[in-house]
Amino acid sequence: MATATVVQVEDKELKLSNLEKVLYPQAGFTKGDVIDYYTKVAPVLLPHLRNRPLTLKRYPNGVEDEFFYEKQCPKFRPKWMKTIPIRSERQNKTIDFCSIDDLPSLVWVANLADLELHTSLSSGPDLDRPTAAAFDLDPGPSASIVECCTVALALRKMFDDLGLQAFPKTSGSKGMQVYLPLNSSDTYEQSKSFAHAVAEVMEQQMPNLVVSDMKKELRKGKVLIDWSQNDFFKTTVCVYSLRAKDTPTVSTPITWDEVAATEKSRRPDDLKFSFAGALERVGKQGDLFEPVLTEQQTLPELS
Repeated sequence: MATATVVQVEDKELKLSNLEKVLYPQAGFTKGDVIDYYTKVAPVLLPHLRNRPLTLKRYPNGVEDEFFYEKQCPKFRPKWMKTIPIRSERQNKTIDFCSIDDLPSLVWVANLADLELHTSLSSGPDLDRPTAAAFDLDPGPSASIVECCTVALALRKMFDDLGLQAFPKTSGSKGMQVYLPLNSSDTYEQSKSFAHAVAEVMEQQMPNLVVSDMKKELRKGKVLIDWSQNDFFKTTVCVYSLRAKDTPTVSTPITWDEVAATEKSRRPDDLKFSFAGALERVGKQGDLFEPVLTEQQTLPELS
C-alpha cells in the first residue's frame, strides 16, 4: 500500500507518495531525492518551464523499468494546475498539456516520477513562434560528446560570422545541444528551414564528422545535427532536467571555454554532471542559460 506524506509547498498543500521508493537503483536515488533536487534547482529551472507545453516522461518503477510519455496533463491534476490546450488535428482532439509555472506544479509532476522534463521550444501565448532554434548534436556509435564539442565549436564560428549568439548545454545523456535565442517574430517554418540548411552546410564542410540525415547506418563515428527538433509538435529536454540514466545526470548549461577544453582533453566525463554537480554550478555561476530567455535575435534570410 502506498504511503503518503502531506506537505505545504508555498501556498499549496500536496500529498506526496512513496518518497523512499528508489528510482535510480545503481545510485540509491529515491523519489524523495528527485523532488528535493527539483525543489533546489527550481529558481533557475522554472523560468525555462513557464508557459511552455510540457510532455511528461514518467518512470513509475524507476529508470531500469518501463517508462511512458504523457502529453495530456493527468485528469486527476489539482484544480490549480495550469494547462495549455493545443489542438491535434491528427488525433482530432485538444490536448491539455501541463504548464509548470511554479514550485507546487513542479513538485506535483516530480511526485508522478516524471524524471525528465521535455518542453516545447515556444512559450505562450504565441505558441506558433519558437523562442529559440535548437541544434541537437547526437553522437553515433564510437563517437562521444568530445566529437560533439568539435561540431559545436564549428557551429559557434558559423553563428559568430552571422552575428548570432549561441549557448551550449549538455543533454545529460551522451550528446549536447546548441541553442540560438530568438524571442522575435521568426516562425517554426523559418527556424526549421534555417537549422536544416545549417546542418547540410556543416555536413558539406565536415563530411568525415557530421551527418544531417537521420538514417542510423550513416552515423557511425559521426555526429548527427538533428535539425528536426525545430517543430511545433516536437519537444526537447529542458535545461536542468534530470535524465533517466544509471545515475541521475542533468542537462547542464556549459560555457564555450568548457566546450573547447573538453575538445582538447578528449575526456567525455569532463562534461558529465550529476544532480549535485549541477546544483553546485548553479550556486557558483547562476543560470548560464538565462540569455536564451532574453536575447532577441532574428534569423538571416536563406538565399
